[in-house]
Amino acid sequence: MGVISAGTTLLDAGALDSDVATGKMTLIKTLTASNSANLSFVHGASSVIFDGTYDSYVFKFIDIHPETDDAKLMVNFRDGGTAYDAPKTTNFYRAQHGENGSNGQQGYRTDDDLANSTAVQPLTMDIGNGNDESASGEMTIFNPSSTTFTKHFCATSSALYSGNFAMQSFAAGTINVTAAVDGVQFTMESGNFNGVIKLYGIGA
Repeated sequence: MGVISAGTTLLDAGALDSDVATGKMTLIKTLTASNSANLSFVHGASSVIFDGTYDSYVFKFIDIHPETDDAKLMVNFRDGGTAYDAPKTTNFYRAQHGENGSNGQQGYRTDDDLANSTAVQPLTMDIGNGNDESASGEMTIFNPSSTTFTKHFCATSSALYSGNFAMQSFAAGTINVTAAVDGVQFTMESGNFNGVIKLYGIGA
């Protein structure tokens, strides 16, 4: 979208330099889980993903449906090795409300945060495995190819819990490495899962 001034689109008209970032979202890759243990987005010779083309990347996870009832969608990061074990410091907050209007709550979740830990990080609250139950949301990671700074990420999600609760979650933190992050892996807290995860690059 161009910049509008007095009804004129300045960027399209050439009044602004075309190098001005417009925040375009470009689909890079789509992975589909079908009773899968994980979905992994890996940068390498056969899959160029985190190469510095974009300053930030957004993962959209759509209708994540666990095989195991009340399991959370989790994430971990790779920083040049083969294991998804980059240390992270994170926080986690959730809100919930029952379909019958009861038990509306919100609060910080100490069980779902990490303190410079290599453990997997929850992105959602518990997801039911009923036929109509799933979770959707998005996670942004900023400048993963940087070799100067630690990496920041944040996520928000909506899940349907088996007790018929709408659960909204917020997770954020830092990946405590200055090495480039070259892989992001999504798993369930327990068991396999179904669903779609899309990776987009954000930039000019």
